[in-house]
Amino acid sequence: MKHIPLSRRNFLKVSGTAAAALNFIPGQVLGANGTTPPSEKLNIAAIGIGGMGAGDIGALAPGNNIVALCDADWKQGANTFKKFPAARQFKDFRRMFDAMEKEIDAVIVATPDHFHAVAAMAAIKRGKHVYCEKPLAHSLYEVRELMRAAHEHKVVTQLGNQGHSFESIRTFCECIWDGAIGQVHTIHAGCRAVNSGLDQLPSLQEKFDIPDTLDWDLWQGPAQARNYNPNFLPGRWRAWTPYGSGTVGDWTCHVVDPCFWALDLGAPSTVTARVKDYNPETQGLAYPKGEIITYEFPAKGKRGPVTMNWYSGTEQIPRPAELAPDEKDIETGAVVIGDKGTIVYGSHGASQVRLIPDTKNDAYKRPDKTIPRVKSHHADFVLAIRNGKKAGSDFSYGGPLTELAMLGIVAIRLAGTKLKWNSEKMEFPGTPEANRLIKPTFRSGWSL
Repeated sequence: MKHIPLSRRNFLKVSGTAAAALNFIPGQVLGANGTTPPSEKLNIAAIGIGGMGAGDIGALAPGNNIVALCDADWKQGANTFKKFPAARQFKDFRRMFDAMEKEIDAVIVATPDHFHAVAAMAAIKRGKHVYCEKPLAHSLYEVRELMRAAHEHKVVTQLGNQGHSFESIRTFCECIWDGAIGQVHTIHAGCRAVNSGLDQLPSLQEKFDIPDTLDWDLWQGPAQARNYNPNFLPGRWRAWTPYGSGTVGDWTCHVVDPCFWALDLGAPSTVTARVKDYNPETQGLAYPKGEIITYEFPAKGKRGPVTMNWYSGTEQIPRPAELAPDEKDIETGAVVIGDKGTIVYGSHGASQVRLIPDTKNDAYKRPDKTIPRVKSHHADFVLAIRNGKKAGSDFSYGGPLTELAMLGIVAIRLAGTKLKWNSEKMEFPGTPEANRLIKPTFRSGWSL
């Protein structure tokens, strides 16, 4: 390898490929009192700084420099602006990169879903490492493009499904691989959150004044232009198809992640949605209040085929017979059924994972820990940058996981139709109306 002078800038420039081969000065030599030495601090910018963005910034700030903050809604971002007064403030991430591209090492993307791809792609094309909130993107096409670009530009990436770094998800994987419940054949997973704008559809005919602190045109980004409505934001955008991904998009990357990892699910061969009281032709701007989505995964490696049913909102995960009578129903989480038993867990990272009934869980001897443990999801991202390695839920993993949610959203639009899915060709064979939903139409002036 050609010798590269070891300034902080050059270290970060090569960190996505071969930083581990460089003779980097140990932190304990440069740092004092356990603090991060200046040579290891990242210059981090954030796009979308309220809600989850504020949490991500707070988690990554210790030991690093928050140098730029960007949000189209300055009321939503006010608290974060106040916490980091030294960071430069922007409404438009494009202006941020124009002004500070050479001063930024990594970027947090925590905008509404429809904005993820354009913001993350802009960072990746500039060689910036990216931490992107889930779901990775707002369409199948965008997911694939971000995966391709991240690989091409050799940047470190991390999807914001923080449970992927928990102890419990590792415990679940080790139990499945140990054969705790035998061959898994059925999964019931879901979340009772209702992310639906159906009841607010009549309000779209009304006109509202745009708040002075909001750049509404910029907030819409690549989505088609619509009149401002306070039912769209903040936070409520998840209920609307132009901006969010419903409950299936909001929670799949948390709840399904353990099974996706442990069973190496990959892409399904078919997907089918069942929806009540919903007409996508007349109500298509909103998500339904509930749906059941069935995914069929073909046999792979040593495991057989797996059927996964996803339950959103008003649709409830079936109560397993092994639960004790005084136990509550599983509202957010999963029931994983094998030919020798059943495992249940909660929302993020297979929290509260256990075999049921309790007598079986108490009798089971947990296997040895074989999966390396990590301090936290954000720490895993930073260490991957410093060590020139992949983060645990980088886009090559988080992308296909996100695709499950995007496939479910297509199925909701064509409820009742069993859709075949060819992942390699990225198409629904024989269903042109589904294929038209793979790639969104970006508003003029916006692209990847």
